[in-house]
Amino acid sequence: MERRTFLRGAVVGSSAAAFGGTLMRGAAYAAPAQPGTGPYGALLAADANGIALPSGFTSRVIARSGQTVPGTSYTWHSAPDGGACFADGTGWIYVSNSEINPNGGASAVRFDSSGSVTGAYRVLSGTRQNCAGGRTPWNTWLSCEEVSLGHVYETDPRGVTAAVRRGAMGRFKHEAAAADPVRKVVYLTEDETNGCFYRFIPSSWGDLSAGTLQVLVAGTAASGSFTWANVPDPDGSPTATRSQVSGAKKFNGGEGCHYADDSVWFTTKGDNRVWRLDLAAGTYALAYDDSLVSGSAPLTGVDNITGTSSGDLYVAEDGGTMEICLITPDDVVSPFLRVNGQSASEITGPAFSPDGTRLYFSSQRGTSGSSTGGITYEVRGPFRS
Repeated sequence: MERRTFLRGAVVGSSAAAFGGTLMRGAAYAAPAQPGTGPYGALLAADANGIALPSGFTSRVIARSGQTVPGTSYTWHSAPDGGACFADGTGWIYVSNSEINPNGGASAVRFDSSGSVTGAYRVLSGTRQNCAGGRTPWNTWLSCEEVSLGHVYETDPRGVTAAVRRGAMGRFKHEAAAADPVRKVVYLTEDETNGCFYRFIPSSWGDLSAGTLQVLVAGTAASGSFTWANVPDPDGSPTATRSQVSGAKKFNGGEGCHYADDSVWFTTKGDNRVWRLDLAAGTYALAYDDSLVSGSAPLTGVDNITGTSSGDLYVAEDGGTMEICLITPDDVVSPFLRVNGQSASEITGPAFSPDGTRLYFSSQRGTSGSSTGGITYEVRGPFRS
């Protein structure tokens, strides 16, 4: 399998041929990467959990849908999807959505400083098809409904404060959210074949009860520039939010979203792309596009996305070869892990513990291919800091 580098400032609308077979960041060019050139090396044979990992990494099962979480009396939800980790004293909490309709919601698992499970509980109930979402700088979890006229719910990962519906963030087929503490906005993806990319500007940072919903409007393809325009009616009825602003840029199936260092990254599953908005420069670009790969693409079915302090991006596959792939700051794309024997499932909810030493994720339908067969995992190892 050929690996190809994908530089993070590639001009939208450009072709690989235009740059000698590579994509371009600024004036720098990249040579094609070779198999096994990711930072952790090649994947080894699958372990007892069916997870193929690089040398030095191990996996364990944290929870299974329909079964009590080990060490607790709580039954784990079906179809685990988007997730995030939160510091909790000397330990941490992993929150996971449930993508079923009705009665989706979200649950949480609590860990102590050694990584032992100390509790599990519900944090959101009575909602529909909670797919992805995002964490806020004030340590709440935004759980998004992936249904027509869906809502965003702000939840307490500790399960103490009741969840609140945030209607001002718009009603549409929500997917993921990413908070930008510099510009004091929250970015939102929309899972429609002609969906848009949004940002929500709260009236007061830290309070999502009121504010302005805006949509991205693209400039010329050659410049890759963009602006923002207000959505006149965030309620999305009778006219869908994606149809209210002339010139709004359309994206084919918005999925995961991640903010870091004046950039926001998001994926579109319909065309298997990873996008980057350079917020300082006011430009948008392709970070990955499998149609520009000669031979077999290293990453297919792009879905949830997260990142680390090293600048590495981790992209989960919905289908494909059931991998979480890594895109380094040098734009090398390589598999980090592969889930074997679960081809009827998808990988969801990748999130790192606060200290960056553990990665959590789920196989939404597990070996059964059913929403009741979900499995949530933890991977430990020498992650780059």
